[in-house]
Amino acid sequence: MTKEKISYSDAIAEIESILQKIEGGNLDVDELAEKVSRVTNLLKICRDRLYKTETQINKILDEG
Repeated sequence: MTKEKISYSDAIAEIESILQKIEGGNLDVDELAEKVSRVTNLLKICRDRLYKTETQINKILDEG
């Protein structure tokens, strides 16, 4: 699977948008499943990005 190229900020914005639609009850059942899957993928991207950033920061601090 190819990693999606999306910025952390864009991923968070998309998650927030999807959550607003879910909370507003504006999705049918089929679309709900699709959106929940999308949010799951976006959260994984965000977690990976945060982990990599934390690792880089710790490396910089250890070198200093």
